[in-house]
Amino acid sequence: MPTSLAPLDHLPIRVLTSADLTACADLSEDRGWPREEHKWNLLLTAGTGFGIDDPDGKGLIASSIVTSYGPELSAIGMVLVAERYARRGVGIRLMRHVVAEAGDTPLTLHATPNGQPLYEQLGFAQTGRAEMLRGHFTATEPVPAITTRAATAEDLPTVLRLDAEVFGLDRTHMITRLPAFADHLRVAEENGEITGFAAAWPNMDTHVVGPLIARDTATAQALVAALAAATDRPLRTDVDVRHEALLAWLKACGLAPIAFNAVMTRSRPDLPGDWSRRFAPLTVAAG
Repeated sequence: MPTSLAPLDHLPIRVLTSADLTACADLSEDRGWPREEHKWNLLLTAGTGFGIDDPDGKGLIASSIVTSYGPELSAIGMVLVAERYARRGVGIRLMRHVVAEAGDTPLTLHATPNGQPLYEQLGFAQTGRAEMLRGHFTATEPVPAITTRAATAEDLPTVLRLDAEVFGLDRTHMITRLPAFADHLRVAEENGEITGFAAAWPNMDTHVVGPLIARDTATAQALVAALAAATDRPLRTDVDVRHEALLAWLKACGLAPIAFNAVMTRSRPDLPGDWSRRFAPLTVAAG
């Protein structure tokens, strides 16, 4: 038993570092999530983690990661509370701290149905939805005849410009990590112009497709098909539900729906950028 029944509001909240990677993965496992060390490592190095240590010395009892995109937006993810401390106010205490640390910076997050009421208490409002899909991709539907190729170092400045235009903010600190983080990074091209890009990064037994930035649905389809051709693993991705045509095509190609998440914001009415070209995030934990 945890020293459980003692009040928890005295437990200090501290900044997490890369040295906490194993403890974060253990916390994921405690809640029935996959360990996801590869993703945790990205978030801990590119963002700022906050956590609460177990007073009994058994690792972390709570975590959250904040990925900053400057004064206009930060994304919150990996909000977890150990099962043995669930429903004791730990999660909302940590989130109140994160919100206070953000100050005037608007916030966004993807909320599960269970987590959404907590975030609403903190002033977040739902502004959209994302559907998670998973499965082995089989090209049973036509794939648009759009040229894609492996990205090169020379493509990076163009990819960064396109990403800033579509995402609406500079996320150089995330996109420049993609060549090392992802197993596959591709661009779509027409007449020498890069019209989209996408990555597939390893997460346990899957490859997660994200980010997926494309001029239109056909370009997004071509990128996904090219990434799928490069792996034997199932694909997983989180697609904005407004992209109905892409979702229908992915389901026809073997990906099955798993869950819906609410896209929520605080202190701004919606996300910046151009949603019509933003098909899937790098990871829902980073917005």
